Amino acid sequence: MLRTRGAAAALAGLLLALLPAAGPAWAHNGKLKLEVAGDGAAGVTVQARHADGHQLETLVRLTLTATAADGRAVGPAQLEPAREGHGFYATGPILTPGKWRVTVRAPAPHTSQATAEVQARAAQSAPAQVPAVSAAKRGGAPQTTLSSWWRPVVLGGLAVLAIIAVVWLTVRRRKAREDTGKP
Repeated sequence: MLRTRGAAAALAGLLLALLPAAGPAWAHNGKLKLEVAGDGAAGVTVQARHADGHQLETLVRLTLTATAADGRAVGPAQLEPAREGHGFYATGPILTPGKWRVTVRAPAPHTSQATAEVQARAAQSAPAQVPAVSAAKRGGAPQTTLSSWWRPVVLGGLAVLAIIAVVWLTVRRRKAREDTGKP
């Protein structure tokens, strides 16, 4: 009888220890909430969350299909996880400029689908680099920029502060020894 109670208590303790770890997995079975948007250029971004709003902790293989207003089609293409964190996905440049109807689907067990209108734009190029003109070509003296003089000033200031701190600690210790009468 005592053995049975001990075994039952051990089993109950084990169940209570494992139950909280299994709880979140049970709570999030089902559909996902998918938010589809353009990335400002020719790509698509998706944020996937559980239907109850909790963050998606596992990798889900989302697929994208897109149809342009003139009939052009893209996909199905698999979305890759983005660096922004769990539940964020991005395509990179996949669309050509124009208006697109984008549909993203999640497979079972999270069978979900979301559709959005996305305006794809051509990526902007970086401004043209203007070559630097030397002081000799300008006919003037070389200019001192902020980046060329601040490092020595900061390093000198730090060195002065370090010297002050060492002197202050030395004087303080010497005074403490004199007050206690120790050599």
